Amino acid sequence: MTLYGIKNCDTVRKARKWLEVENIDYTFHDFRDDGLTTETVSQWANIVGWETLFNKRSTSFRGLSDADKIDITQDKAIALMVQHPTLIKRPVLVNQSNILVGFKAEQYQAWFA
Repeated sequence: MTLYGIKNCDTVRKARKWLEVENIDYTFHDFRDDGLTTETVSQWANIVGWETLFNKRSTSFRGLSDADKIDITQDKAIALMVQHPTLIKRPVLVNQSNILVGFKAEQYQAWFA
């Protein structure tokens, strides 16, 4: 199981703490330090939908050019997320082919039940 995110993100910290308290083994993959491939982001988008992954409320999105913000398709969103990983809603928890985006303790509890 791998938890993808950014180590200084508050939501990622909450998810990591929850996993540790529950004694659930996971590997942490930092978007910034470890990078992401187009293939990985494409797989996630195919499973959960690019709209779920793509965080339009992020500071990173607000910082994009107007051209980048319009006419967003799945391919464009994936390319932007690979180029600017902070556009991805965090964290992304991956267990085989199952993916959970974001963190809410009750969702994690139900996922591991």
